[in-house]
Amino acid sequence: MAILPNHFYQNQLDTHTPNMNKVILFNPRSANAKHRIPNTILQVGASIYEHYEFVFVDGNKERDPWEKINAYLATGDFKYFGCTVMPGPQLQQAIPITRLIKQQYPHVVTVWGGYFASNQYKVVMDSTYVDFIVDGPGDKAFPALLNALEQKQPYEFIQNLIWKTPEGVIIKNSKEALLDQDALPVLPYDYLHQFYPLEGYLPRTHLGQRTFAYHSSMGCPFKCSFCAVVPIYEARWRGKSAETIFRDVMYVKEKWQADAVEFHDNNFFVSEKRVRTFSELMLGQGMQWWGEARIDTMDSFSDDTLALMRASGCTMIFYGAETGNDTILKQMDKGGKQTGAQILRFAERLRQFNIVPEYSFVLGMPADTPEQVWAQIEDDITFIKKVKQINPDTEIIIYIYSPVPTEGSDLYQRIQEAGFKFPETLEDWLSPQWEKFDLRRNPLTPWLTPAMVDRIRQFETVLNAYYPTSSDIKLTSVQRKTMRLLSGWRYKSGIYHFPYELKALQKFWLRYRQPEWEGF
Repeated sequence: MAILPNHFYQNQLDTHTPNMNKVILFNPRSANAKHRIPNTILQVGASIYEHYEFVFVDGNKERDPWEKINAYLATGDFKYFGCTVMPGPQLQQAIPITRLIKQQYPHVVTVWGGYFASNQYKVVMDSTYVDFIVDGPGDKAFPALLNALEQKQPYEFIQNLIWKTPEGVIIKNSKEALLDQDALPVLPYDYLHQFYPLEGYLPRTHLGQRTFAYHSSMGCPFKCSFCAVVPIYEARWRGKSAETIFRDVMYVKEKWQADAVEFHDNNFFVSEKRVRTFSELMLGQGMQWWGEARIDTMDSFSDDTLALMRASGCTMIFYGAETGNDTILKQMDKGGKQTGAQILRFAERLRQFNIVPEYSFVLGMPADTPEQVWAQIEDDITFIKKVKQINPDTEIIIYIYSPVPTEGSDLYQRIQEAGFKFPETLEDWLSPQWEKFDLRRNPLTPWLTPAMVDRIRQFETVLNAYYPTSSDIKLTSVQRKTMRLLSGWRYKSGIYHFPYELKALQKFWLRYRQPEWEGF
């Protein structure tokens, strides 16, 4: 595919078609700082660009997004409200604002999309203030819904749509095949720039001074039973070509001086051929980049590919290691060929290429007895320390297992039998404990005792002090040495209880990234 000239993006502004039934596309607040480009509403905006007039409202950039949204609605020109909703912080704005819209402007059609809306569709549709859910990509579904409502045509067969009959029956329409990502409309960066300066979406990170967030693919070809992506994409994946990715990256680099890229795909590295081509294109561009991958997939990559990736600027990759226990990996329905031995071997392999692996682990999986839960936790702590022994540069990110509604899976059946239940109303999700649950910080699972959670968190505190993260660009060498010195006896002895002295230092010095949700 030929690289499009810069004026191609700018020309979108000249083809924007006015329509009095305007659309608000809202991205609720997801983080307190270092905000990334709101790619979800940007892509939905691209799908309606030449057909409907719309505005962007980014909760990350507004002191009070309701004030901005209410001002738009008060003009009487806006008929549709689209809102992307990820689990966690975004619910704190998505729920009350959507409720207010339906109370004060009942004629406005409210449409939710995103992981939360798809996975918790029953409580969302029963809320009475969300009219429709786009269940998966909205590139076709969202404009098709607007067209149907405008033309008073049936929407009952629009794929990727969830709706409710007048009798209160929730209907999930069929899923559409994933679209050719290269054939989708170009993302309207210049139009977003009219609402919020794009420079404000390029934060300083460990990768560079101006880091650009980008989605290059949809879905993931695996069915991990703990993953929120699975019920939406059902083990399907489709990506943009390397040429299309490079085109977009170069546009933002040339116009707004981006010098680094975070690929927020669920699995950027599915295709070795695509990765090789992209890496070849990026040679000499002076940009560092990061993405998410599976260990077993990348372990099949050739040494030549890994060396090429590093030469092109790939410095760190996030991997879902999950656990070193092969039995639990099977329980998670991890799929593929990943094993505990491979996790260790691959951490060692990446050292020769100077690519830092970020390994995430999920502790606190269900078991038949409390003793078995304890044993699993202790085994994973031992395994994590083994990873750090093999490759000390490995970044370790620890999550406590939080169930997702993967209906029909053995794991979901098991947690239901153990007594776990999701909130029954949308408002219940606003409580602090459920917000932390969504961020995998508060499990709310009946098989985990407070002592177990404390053990995990205390080990995490000691680990992060003994091996301070390289991703914190503000941490000085003196601070790193101080924390390592104070935590050494705890890390080596396995005495993690009450590490108050380390917590005090970390409160002021240390902040670990949460790459699966931060900045989205």
